[in-house]
Amino acid sequence: MTQHLTAQQRLALARSPQRPGPTDYLQGLFTEFFEQRGDRLQGDDPAIFGGIARYHGRPVTVIGTRKGKNLEENLRTHFGMPEPEGYRKAQRIMAQAEKFRRPIITFVDTPGAYPGLEAEERGQADAIARSLTLMSRLTVPMIAVICGEGGSGGALALAMGNEVLMLENAVYSVLSPEGFASILWKDAGRVAEACEVMKITARDLRKLGVVDEVIPEPENPENLTTRLRLVDAAITKHLDAALRLKDPARHRQEKFAAMGRAWVQGGNP
Repeated sequence: MTQHLTAQQRLALARSPQRPGPTDYLQGLFTEFFEQRGDRLQGDDPAIFGGIARYHGRPVTVIGTRKGKNLEENLRTHFGMPEPEGYRKAQRIMAQAEKFRRPIITFVDTPGAYPGLEAEERGQADAIARSLTLMSRLTVPMIAVICGEGGSGGALALAMGNEVLMLENAVYSVLSPEGFASILWKDAGRVAEACEVMKITARDLRKLGVVDEVIPEPENPENLTTRLRLVDAAITKHLDAALRLKDPARHRQEKFAAMGRAWVQGGNP
């Protein structure tokens, strides 16, 4: 447990290159993974992976972001920032999960969607919006795990789950603390203050009702075995609960609508 850390320290841990990412959880928790590539329109984006796998023997669909394990992979995936092809690929895989009645499990670790001119020209905003629309209508249960950095709509586009889980030292925010400080105070150096004001930590977001469970992390960040065990236990518990839902789509819609109503009314979800 790391309850003594500041929000800025948790941000640093969430961004650490040594931190296990979605591909590590894929390899450690799932078997018989068959990756599906391409959006059937433009091409394939390696910043998002997805496909069919087994989770404790149950057929599931797994989707996640990918940053890469070396500089070459980092550059190829834009350091985990998906392009519109990635979101359209995710939509295709989610639609397939709907057709074959497979629950969906997503892993999110991204600073946000890739902001390049070419991505915008190819419909970045539209791809994210269509992902949100599709997730709101899926009739199969969906579990989302924020396992590193969850940045803006680029993260939300894979995280509209019936149950949203978040690792203890992950962060989840509407934009980066650096961007927040630059916009609000015209001073990017006030990152530590921005981290506190924005309520980006797992425990803050649990209090606000944005996430459903905070998954503890081992003191030793290299202890992957314990980390996998804790994440596995949380997913199993929440997936079992989600599979009992009579109407997963309605549950998801009401869940996220309640967050919006609470903020409009000036209270907490």
